[in-house]
Amino acid sequence: MTRISFSGVRSRALAVVAAAGLLPLVSGCSSAVLNPSGDVAAQQRDLIIIATVLMLLIIIPVMVLTVLFARKYRHQNEDADYDPDWDHSTQLELLIWSAPLLIIICLGAVTWTSTHRLDPYRPVERLQPGRQIAKDVKPLDVQVVSLDWKWLFIYPEYGIATVNEVAAPVDRPITFHLTSSNVMNAFYVPALAGMIYTMPSMETKLNAVINKPGNYEGFSSNFSGDGFSHMDFRFHGLSEAGFKQWIGKAKQSGRALDTATYLKLEKPSEDVPVIRYSQVAPGLYDKVMNHCVAPGSRCMRDIMRADAATAAGKSEGEPSMPMHMEGAGHAGTRAQAEPEARVMRLHGAGLTPPGRDAPQQMSADAARSQRDPATL
Repeated sequence: MTRISFSGVRSRALAVVAAAGLLPLVSGCSSAVLNPSGDVAAQQRDLIIIATVLMLLIIIPVMVLTVLFARKYRHQNEDADYDPDWDHSTQLELLIWSAPLLIIICLGAVTWTSTHRLDPYRPVERLQPGRQIAKDVKPLDVQVVSLDWKWLFIYPEYGIATVNEVAAPVDRPITFHLTSSNVMNAFYVPALAGMIYTMPSMETKLNAVINKPGNYEGFSSNFSGDGFSHMDFRFHGLSEAGFKQWIGKAKQSGRALDTATYLKLEKPSEDVPVIRYSQVAPGLYDKVMNHCVAPGSRCMRDIMRADAATAAGKSEGEPSMPMHMEGAGHAGTRAQAEPEARVMRLHGAGLTPPGRDAPQQMSADAARSQRDPATL
């Protein structure tokens, strides 16, 4: 027995020593989520703390009572009361149901108000608690494109662009316009604001403000392929003078982000260093979002506009042409679609046999109509 007890004490001692050895390593870590440098991220941190405390009001008592009950009513305790016929206590029922109900109500109220106040599309209304934004301050517009596997930042106000590096003045509101060139990604600077997705053919927005100068980490928080682990960037919070110097360095780079350069940059690449461009092709971000950067390609908004105009000009009972067939540059797609539309109308009128073979029959009739339209 003595040998077993000594072994248990020795194991616990080794665990304590190992934990003490890890303390220096852990003490060097800092969580940007719980120690943010932007007001939006600070409000999100407060929401996390409030929600955690409210949930701990239930979790801690339950954990403590679980230990107490297990100890009191253990098999060896002969002094514990044994009442097998007990089945109801009004006071206990009120405690069990009222406490969680009140906490859920509080959580719901906090979540409802915070969801609207911290809407990423909503412009920031303050710099910090007690510090309002001046009326003459214009938000800094930054256009963000997630590429495989790097980040492109365009500053339309200054006519520059950067890769894997972004900067903003302290205490100036920022409006990020985000899209993706290929697959869905997620833009995240923990010290600045919460995560927001980037998606191809769509634009999302994020409004934030940085309150402290510094060099902060930014990265993609959504897996997007082989180079995902290297898809990070640096966010610089600078003074107004420092931001002007940073803009000046980009303008002195001598590189131009034209269409040909972007098409090369768009190709998948990993661990890309910081690149600065002194000039940007007009409307590049808009073309990226509409998938029409390549010469001769047609923008998606133009295709959708033509499709909407075509649909509006058709009769109410006639099916409209799919968007990918309308004006997409494929020869003969409209001629192939019209017989299909006529077959669909005839099938709706009961002139083609229904059942499992109806789609195949419709395709066969459409093929014959291309050779001899009189068959319809």
